[in-house]
Amino acid sequence: MDHRIFFVVGDLIVNLLVGALVGLACAMVVGVGWNMFLSMILTMILGMLIGGVMFFPLSVLFGAMEIMLPAMLTGMISGMVVGMRAAMQSVSSSEGAAIGAICGLICILLIWLINSRLRGVRSHG
Repeated sequence: MDHRIFFVVGDLIVNLLVGALVGLACAMVVGVGWNMFLSMILTMILGMLIGGVMFFPLSVLFGAMEIMLPAMLTGMISGMVVGMRAAMQSVSSSEGAAIGAICGLICILLIWLINSRLRGVRSHG
């Protein structure tokens, strides 16, 4: 993962955008009373599809591998969280987008944390 500010901000924006779009879509698709397990599976697939579609135009700017994993993970997690919540209680479109964006933020923070732990401490010199 690149540590230049353009790519760091790009990773953050991409994951917030993907999470918000997935949350919005899932809030519109799933209704109260749906089976939670089936809604989780459906919205997970929907989230991965949206993340996969958003990956193509955004990878031109920020790099293919740097965007693909976080975008698809964010789509999957956002879809599962919003889809299961929408099956339990009514979720508005704006609430779904906000929950999805929060999931995107958490996903990119975890990815950056795990990546830095795996790489370890480096001296630049």
